[in-house]
Amino acid sequence: MSTIFTKIINGEIPSYKIAEDDDFYAFLDINPNAVGHTLCVPKKEVDRLLDLDEETYQGLMAFSRKVGLAIEAAISCNRVGMTVIGLEVPHVHVHLIPLNGMQDATFQHKVSLSPEEFTAIAEKIRAKIQ
Repeated sequence: MSTIFTKIINGEIPSYKIAEDDDFYAFLDINPNAVGHTLCVPKKEVDRLLDLDEETYQGLMAFSRKVGLAIEAAISCNRVGMTVIGLEVPHVHVHLIPLNGMQDATFQHKVSLSPEEFTAIAEKIRAKIQ
């Protein structure tokens, strides 16, 4: 059975897409820690980060860096943090979180945004993709 992320990649579930290439997909987290919180996922459905083959692992890190640089250019923050936890969805995903303090990285403080705000944020980040 496909994960929720595979359904997002396939367009079965809508998302606020940031970037996509042949192997990876990035979209805004709909339950964000901070404005601009983005998930980067491989299109290949693999549960655990360290189970990725070397090429996909390296590709995911390069793709995440590109997206992270765009977030940093588009969203006011001290830095963009990266975390891979992987307990909530059995599909590898990298969290890129604009950080202004440790509370933004704890997954205990969430930001509530309207669909219009999500759309505007996604457009702002997409405009900075190199």
